[in-house]
Amino acid sequence: MKKGLLAVSPLLVFLVVYLISSIVAGDFYRVPVSAAFLVACMYAVLIAKGGIRKRLDTFSRGAGHPDVLLMIWIFILAGAFAGTARDIGSVDATVSAALHVIPPQMLFAGLFLTACFISMAVGTSVGTIVALAPIGAGIAGQCDVPQAYMAAIIVGGAFFGDNLSFISDTTIAATRAAGCEMRDKFRTNIVIILPAVVIVTVLYLIQGHELAAGVQHGAISWVKLVPYLLVIALALTGINVTAVLAVGIVTNAAIGFICGDFSWVGWLESAGRGIAGMSDLIIVTLLAGGLLEMIRTAGGLDWITSGLSRVARGRRGSQFCIAALVSLANVCTANNTIAIITTGGIAKDIADRFGVDPRKTASLLDTFSCLVQGVLPYGAQLLMAASLTGLAPTDIIPFLYYPFIMGACAIVSIIFNYPHGKMLSL
Repeated sequence: MKKGLLAVSPLLVFLVVYLISSIVAGDFYRVPVSAAFLVACMYAVLIAKGGIRKRLDTFSRGAGHPDVLLMIWIFILAGAFAGTARDIGSVDATVSAALHVIPPQMLFAGLFLTACFISMAVGTSVGTIVALAPIGAGIAGQCDVPQAYMAAIIVGGAFFGDNLSFISDTTIAATRAAGCEMRDKFRTNIVIILPAVVIVTVLYLIQGHELAAGVQHGAISWVKLVPYLLVIALALTGINVTAVLAVGIVTNAAIGFICGDFSWVGWLESAGRGIAGMSDLIIVTLLAGGLLEMIRTAGGLDWITSGLSRVARGRRGSQFCIAALVSLANVCTANNTIAIITTGGIAKDIADRFGVDPRKTASLLDTFSCLVQGVLPYGAQLLMAASLTGLAPTDIIPFLYYPFIMGACAIVSIIFNYPHGKMLSL
């Protein structure tokens, strides 16, 4: 018991340092997650057995694991793609094109589906909220609709893509942790959350039936929709994500040069800014990889999985354990990607032990982390939506239909053990 607790204590140190420091500071985003991880990593090296060189070798082996390095490579490409796509105006073009086709009576449902599409295309919930929240606030003023309601529509739709997009860092982290392909995880995940999308869309159609206000949108540059549509299309064919992102980056460059949005140096600057935006995530990934290897080597993961095996009863119980594990980590870190990275190795061990399909494991990690992140009042998404609309995060939470219904659908999928068998191979 004591040996097991000591082995996992670095993870507990990280959670305690981050939580207590954030509570004392009164701001969960004032304390860098990377700094909390650094403290935990130093502690892990300190309590490990063997000479200092052996301890550092163990840590470096985890940080330099091929899966960790591949994840970092994907983050770099995703950052370059997102940065260059934003700077050539693809986000604005996508917003305008989506709003162009929405009839007034379908405004609520249309805005939700627009947020779903954009977040799926750009792979980031925060980016979607930044793009759509000001538009939603303007629509709310025109239609005499509570701003909190409109903000919640956008936040809910933003988490659809955060959960499913092929270029979302949560999808990347979940699939790498579970050991499955992105397209396979997508097929499994969409079966789980599609009922939530349908239910929420129907609710918005009913609630917006009497609405008859028009929506203004900017001019549409159709050519600038190409990068996002191309990335989605290529990803769905099963091409390796690094190749997909590389093609997307080249496409952004070509469109930017042709349309005069970039010079060569301007393109390099744009790609560099996108990559720099991933720097904290890259550092955290390295530190988390090393920390988990220290815990694994000390027997901590075996202790956790053996402990959970006494709680879990078969595949359903183990799936609930995975869901609870990533949810707890997300509450503590207020970052769904970091929650997945932190708990992914443990979740895979649980899944392997109880025969949970890797595609279902990845889906559970991603879905429950997005659920918790979507309703956290101190999460970046709600803070961003609140700041752009002049609201408090707690004003938005009661209207968050999609995250709560998505979570309910995920729980039902565990209880009734779906998708499974042939459904996973569709």
